[in-house]
Amino acid sequence: MSRKRKPAKLDAVAVAGHRRSDDSLVPPPPQRSVRWLAALLVAVFTLAAFLPTLHNQFVNWDDDVNFLDNPHYRGLGGAHLRWMWTTFHMAHYIPLTWMTLGMDYLLWGMNPVGYHLTSLLLHVTSAVVFFFLARRLMTVALPLASGRGHALTVSAGFAALVFAIHPLRVESVAWATERRDVLSGLFYLLTLLTYLRACERGARGQRSYWLSVALFGCALLSKSMAVSLPVVLLILEVYPLRRLGGSLGWSSASTRRVYVEKIPFVLLAAAASAITLMAQLSNSAMVSVAHLSALDRLAVSAYGLGFYLWKTVVPLNLSPLYNLPQTVNPAATPFIASYAGVLAVTAIALALRRRWPGLPAAWLAYVVVLLPVLGIAQNGPQIAADRYTYLATLGWAILAGAALLSCWRLSTNSTTGAPTTWGLAGIATGIVIALGVLTWNQVQIWHDSERLWTYALAIDLDSPIAHSNLGELLDRQGRPAEAIDHFQQALRTKPDFPLAHNNWGMALKGQGRPAEAIDHFQQALRLKPDFAIAHNNWGTALGQLGAPAEAIDHFQQALRIDPDFALAQSNWGAALLQQGKPAEAINHFQQALRIDPDCALARSNWGAALLQQGQPVEAIEQLQQALRVQPDLAEAHANLAQAFTQYGKQAMAAKRHRQAQKGRK
Repeated sequence: MSRKRKPAKLDAVAVAGHRRSDDSLVPPPPQRSVRWLAALLVAVFTLAAFLPTLHNQFVNWDDDVNFLDNPHYRGLGGAHLRWMWTTFHMAHYIPLTWMTLGMDYLLWGMNPVGYHLTSLLLHVTSAVVFFFLARRLMTVALPLASGRGHALTVSAGFAALVFAIHPLRVESVAWATERRDVLSGLFYLLTLLTYLRACERGARGQRSYWLSVALFGCALLSKSMAVSLPVVLLILEVYPLRRLGGSLGWSSASTRRVYVEKIPFVLLAAAASAITLMAQLSNSAMVSVAHLSALDRLAVSAYGLGFYLWKTVVPLNLSPLYNLPQTVNPAATPFIASYAGVLAVTAIALALRRRWPGLPAAWLAYVVVLLPVLGIAQNGPQIAADRYTYLATLGWAILAGAALLSCWRLSTNSTTGAPTTWGLAGIATGIVIALGVLTWNQVQIWHDSERLWTYALAIDLDSPIAHSNLGELLDRQGRPAEAIDHFQQALRTKPDFPLAHNNWGMALKGQGRPAEAIDHFQQALRLKPDFAIAHNNWGTALGQLGAPAEAIDHFQQALRIDPDFALAQSNWGAALLQQGKPAEAINHFQQALRIDPDCALARSNWGAALLQQGQPVEAIEQLQQALRVQPDLAEAHANLAQAFTQYGKQAMAAKRHRQAQKGRK
């Protein structure tokens, strides 16, 4: 931004807009204390709607991979920060998000309450920032100052609540893995607010401008979906800022300066897009052209645009997973309805562009923000996801606030007067209460894995991922027969689903049927040759069959695929221990613990190796450390019972033996 540039017309309106065009005085805007009171109420209502989040657990929907089985984020030391700033874990590059999660670990350990509290506070802060953003945008959009005052503050508060407590926000706030949404969203909103301040201050806004660039960089480092912001800024320049188009045209000297101001944002977005593409390709997350043709991708994209708009208006039957069909038929009824809906909204927005310019601006921003996650660049098993609406529906929320403000202005000029105003207030309050109740209920669906996937299957009985994840949970609860039934249902819907085969094998192995389990691990690896977990599980099944040498081969293959697979290192050591090689085994347990210091099974096995070497005192130390990490680890209790027996502590040995028996039930 050049210091020589004169402030645009909007700047004069924004700064000196307390007079009408005829210079007659009008009431001043509400005092700052009133605005902050409204912001406080937005924060309180948002916090109240999402309060059940604090009772939620981690769920087996990426939380296990991101937190429970991932030691790398646990802290903010040099090794942790190096991992955070270099990893493409789960096909994402989100170093700032990982840093907030590392801080959570330092504060809360593995207690999910702290993780959910941080996400909730970030979202509440975003709601407050959006209140001020909506108020500023509506102020700029008003042609006269007569619509300002308490009505403006109330309308901005309504817009903020429509955004903040809408049920579509639940997935982003209540799911610990989606910390990236709320953190990136906060930086995104701060970028917009700071940029508007820079525009308002004109030549004196250099500091605010560069601060907005820095905040945009933070948004991208939290989640790459923020790449849409440069285009959104251009949309805002057309309306409501009016620094592009209209009487100014598109290529005058002043408009060229507007384009130049976007260059840093575009460069950051381009860099983030390149990094994201690398992350997606390195993790094989993108769906191939062979699976989805260009026409299929357009159909999926249109479906997403229509689906999110419909769910914004009617937020019912929301699900953690909307499955992408095995075969996309662009001529199917849902897709045809989507084409019609998208074309209808586009036609309405174009027809009303002069009378209601906010409508085409909101529609275009909605499409632009969603572009990175529509079917054009399809990745993942979903055709849509609630979390993708976190930024996309900001424009609709502002339109809702503007509509309330317009109706309010009309009512004050009508003959009915106050009764109409009270009616509007009642409608707005009813909408906020309805959204709050729906959100309160939706948050509780994310309470735990069983509730989440039971609910998902109630929405879609044929969801293979829901069946597989629920089956995995039931197997861990010692209900293998029920688990296998879900794996079978998953494979009936999706026969080429490697995870269901792997989980079925695990259930069979837990039933003491390792030979049958190996058949399923083999099928999983035929479908997904780089499936490190299936190799590891095949190895443990071979260990059950008394074939440790063959088992080691699979642990080695698992580690070639994933060198940081701590459990495979521990299992390799266990196989060596099975061969009577405790010294070699201890080396692998130590390597496993270097990867994951909280790998309780590695410490338990280390204790078993020390027992083989006749060192019960050293074994007891390792086993007690294992139980401090995982108090219900039956193997550690059993090994500790043996250690106490060797040490001559029979009473303590008996106690540990009982705990081991209890843990195996």
